[in-house]
Amino acid sequence: MTQTFWLTSALLIILALAFIVAPLFFHRSGRRAELDLRNQNLLAYRSRMAELDQEYEAGAMDEESYRQLREELAGSMLDDVPDADRGILESPAQVKGGKSTVVVVLASLLVVPAAAVFLYQQWGAMDDVEQFRDMQEMAAADGDRLGQMQELTAQLRERLEANPENTDGWAMLGRTYMRLEEFSDAAWAFEQLADNIEDDDNGKAVAWGLSAQAQFFGGQGDMSPEVSEAIEKARALNPDEVNALGLLGIYAFGQENYEEAIEYWERIAEVAPDHPQIGSIQRGIEQAYERLGREAPAGDTEAASGPGVTVRVEIDETFRDDIPEDTTLFVLARSASGQDGPPLAVARLTAGQLPTDVRLDDRFNMSPDNKLSDASEVRVQARLSRSGNARAQAGDWEGQLDDPVPVTADNADPATLVIDTQLVQ
Repeated sequence: MTQTFWLTSALLIILALAFIVAPLFFHRSGRRAELDLRNQNLLAYRSRMAELDQEYEAGAMDEESYRQLREELAGSMLDDVPDADRGILESPAQVKGGKSTVVVVLASLLVVPAAAVFLYQQWGAMDDVEQFRDMQEMAAADGDRLGQMQELTAQLRERLEANPENTDGWAMLGRTYMRLEEFSDAAWAFEQLADNIEDDDNGKAVAWGLSAQAQFFGGQGDMSPEVSEAIEKARALNPDEVNALGLLGIYAFGQENYEEAIEYWERIAEVAPDHPQIGSIQRGIEQAYERLGREAPAGDTEAASGPGVTVRVEIDETFRDDIPEDTTLFVLARSASGQDGPPLAVARLTAGQLPTDVRLDDRFNMSPDNKLSDASEVRVQARLSRSGNARAQAGDWEGQLDDPVPVTADNADPATLVIDTQLVQ
């Protein structure tokens, strides 16, 4: 992209120089042709004058005829060669004019390109071009080039700090930080996005909702004051901002405020029926109704489809009698390269449903930018939470598969995961 830009710029500069230089040379060529014609006329005049002199001296004509012919020849010469008295050599003024042409050409070759580059840097969109280049390179980078992705992210951030009006750049920077699991930086990038969006309250609300989501993931599901503040800013602009509603529903469910969780999640289903995580949201609604001992209203539930992993979750017999049936069960899938990062997908059940087979797919994605279906393999973990909070705490029970599980489109035989460890701290 940058090479094409500069090649095009160079061609335009050459074209501009052509408009300046060509007339100078063509004018000089025309002047030289004009002088050649005058010189030819001057030579013809002198030759004819010599012939008249010879004829007069030989007595071939009288003095009156001689004088009349000389006057006619002189008059004709004045019409054809008004500058005949200058001779056949160029005057000092003409020589000076030729030197001026050379000076103008050389100055143009130096000044025009330099001025074009300088003025473009001052008034043009050089920063936007460089930011666009970085954004394209980041979009082309994949998970196998983590170092390159981080380097490009740093470059884009530096350019955006110098030219913060590029909202597309801030959005891409925030999403990239989310992929890199650098959640505090992602939250900052989305805040910059919100600050630079003008005349679009809904867009600003989404940016604040994404900032809240990044901070929520970074805090392992903790509703910190920073998360709460970002949610408030989002909902002040748009009460139905879906990222904020989703976080409020998750937190309310974790606090066993199931009615409140249902209210938030059903609102998402109403205002955004095509939400990328609508299947996970509907599943959360069903589970909240189960906790309340009521049957969820009839409705369409997205069936499992697409790439995913299937696991059979069991409890070690040692703990079976110690775990109440209403204990919250989280089944989580994380990227195989990010053991301590946020989950790509989370399913929520209860201990009373064990043993059970769980199919994790894109219905349970935590973020539209980090899909389980985009991973080739994942690490699967299950946790029984005494508090109902997704964040691990002392006293919770955990289990995980030792090896990563391939993400496949078919519903393969489940891998068995046994919850066999109790956290002590």
